[in-house]
Amino acid sequence: MTRRRAMITFTFIVAALLAACGGHAQAAQCGSSPAGFEAWKREFGEEARSKGVGGTAIAALMQTNYASATIAADRGQRSFSLSLDQFLAKRGAVTIVARGRQLKQSQAAMFASIEQRYGVPPGPLIAIWGMESGFGSQRGNQHMLSSIATLAYDCRRPEFFTEQLYAALKLIDRGVLSGSTRGSMHGEVGQTQFMPKNILAYGTGNLDVAANALASTANFLRANGWKAGAGYQPGEPNFVAIEAWNAAGVYQKAIALMGRQIDGGGSAAER
Repeated sequence: MTRRRAMITFTFIVAALLAACGGHAQAAQCGSSPAGFEAWKREFGEEARSKGVGGTAIAALMQTNYASATIAADRGQRSFSLSLDQFLAKRGAVTIVARGRQLKQSQAAMFASIEQRYGVPPGPLIAIWGMESGFGSQRGNQHMLSSIATLAYDCRRPEFFTEQLYAALKLIDRGVLSGSTRGSMHGEVGQTQFMPKNILAYGTGNLDVAANALASTANFLRANGWKAGAGYQPGEPNFVAIEAWNAAGVYQKAIALMGRQIDGGGSAAER
């Protein structure tokens, strides 16, 4: 009996070790230079295939290149360390507010429809639109999948971008995005710069179309705590939804301030 128990224990330990080793062997290893990117792609592609990602998306992944510009941008995000006044000046807040007020009037029917459906007023949506892409004029010209794959491979934040990469591959399989889709440095796409996971969760159509992008943004805010009619300045109920949109405190305050100014709560120079 004792010998049998020992054999069972030994077998269990061996099986556990083999499982652990097998799991380690399957995990694509992160890196901090272009040198390991091609090997990582092959390993990740096999993992993705085993999880049900289709051939179209796998083929697109194999065509990606190491995005050096994305890595440089990821290492150099200094604007989020500025003061609020410095950040507003750098991002052109006065121009965004002035243009935003015009758009609120000229696109009144669109914004009324979005507010009726999602409870989000024009101000914060327009502020996000202006901040993210200059009202659609600066949507980025980077190879979206290469940017996200590079960041998933990079050792700085692999967990976050691995999730984004799987979402991007799903969207390619579904035909929502393609292997040639262009976006910004971190893989954001569309007029309000959605990451792939958020497209899956909140997207409401082609995000290169302003109405769809703004509705998707309102959908995101509502899903993250937005309450119709409540305030959205720091300390007010809806500020939590703005916090969910971007983790940088100075960005959050800028959106809240510009949104209030666009909605009619003060001049563009107000603090």
